[in-house]
Amino acid sequence: MPTTAHRPAPVRTVRDEGYFPPGSMLRRVQAEHAVGLLYGQRALCIGAIKPLNYVGTSEHTANKREPFKRLVRTGLAFEQVFFGTRAEADAVLRYVRRMHERVVGTLPEDGGATPAGTAYSALDGPLMRWTVAVMMDSAEVLHDLLVRRLAHEEREALWQDYRRFAVLFGTPEGALPVSYPAFRAYFDAEVAGADAHLTDEAHHVGRFSAFSIPVPPLRRPAMSVQDLVILGSLPERVRELYGLPYHPAQRALHGAVCAAARHARRVTPTRLATGRNTAVFRSVAAEEERRIRTGRRTPQVV
Repeated sequence: MPTTAHRPAPVRTVRDEGYFPPGSMLRRVQAEHAVGLLYGQRALCIGAIKPLNYVGTSEHTANKREPFKRLVRTGLAFEQVFFGTRAEADAVLRYVRRMHERVVGTLPEDGGATPAGTAYSALDGPLMRWTVAVMMDSAEVLHDLLVRRLAHEEREALWQDYRRFAVLFGTPEGALPVSYPAFRAYFDAEVAGADAHLTDEAHHVGRFSAFSIPVPPLRRPAMSVQDLVILGSLPERVRELYGLPYHPAQRALHGAVCAAARHARRVTPTRLATGRNTAVFRSVAAEEERRIRTGRRTPQVV
């Protein structure tokens, strides 16, 4: 009697969709070009108001002649974690961990209410919390302004994803607000806090990071609009610390520009409005390199 040869069951492979798979709130928000292109500039501008965070980063920056190339590397690394496989993200996380282990020191001079000699470490929970907080706030605010307003449950899901993002980079879970309302209360209190202060260098770098991005000639006409979007999105206290005027006419124009952006997003196919921003990031680094090569001044700290 004929027999049927035994065939082993096919091995099912599990697709590596990363730490933030399609459908996760962080991936959905950060994939919006309007968010992904601007959140980093805004986050750096706000983040600089905490002297320990700013000085710790600045004191351990190797080449201050190319600030935008460094920012581009950071943006590309974060996109690997947002959108890449776990293997790709883990490579970034290992590299960042090694860098963070070297970022230790003390504040060389008073930073407002923070006295000289105060110790800092890139692996300190409160400092890591502030870093992820400005990213979360920027992503949330820009999505509201330029895409659509998030529902409360979406804000909660976004913060929970950002909590996971922070833990991946080594932030102690216990250092992070447990819910979106707790995050919002923390962030607003930090912006209003007595230790919010801009050192002279932070004032310079935070401002040019937000408003002096080097872009190829074809993109320059749009930069005034982009600058207005970021200016109007900043907390009032942050604008005051930078001495940035924001007049009623600017406020009205900001509202009109953002409303137009939201309308445009509703009629733009998702495949055109979302995705990685690798090409744009690299064009910024290339433009900075071109300017340096041709002897044109680029904002820098020396």
